[in-house]
Amino acid sequence: MKKIEIYEQAMCCPTGLCGPSIDPELLRMSFIMNNLKSVNILAERFNLTSDPQKFIEKEAINSLLASEGMDVLPATFVDGKLICKGHYPTNAQFADWSGLTEEELVNKPKVRLSLKGDA
Repeated sequence: MKKIEIYEQAMCCPTGLCGPSIDPELLRMSFIMNNLKSVNILAERFNLTSDPQKFIEKEAINSLLASEGMDVLPATFVDGKLICKGHYPTNAQFADWSGLTEEELVNKPKVRLSLKGDA
């Protein structure tokens, strides 16, 4: 099973999707990570505010921050290997790692609403 970990700068909440205006890049990441999880890919995001211990425990991110500073965030690891730093991966990269199409990665998950009287 593929394991994708993204270490992000400090944000006000785990997803960064709060406040008066939503960053479209963070919304894209939220959709992608949820869609990856739906096909049993271990996909996790850690932000410095809510998950500081993860930054300490993972030697690779700890060393990267110590040597290059906060500009390396976000940093993405796939199966323990640093793939990109300073920006989020592209949809094409996620598609390559997961086997999903780019459209499947960014589509909002479909939710079926149950209406009163539905069988």
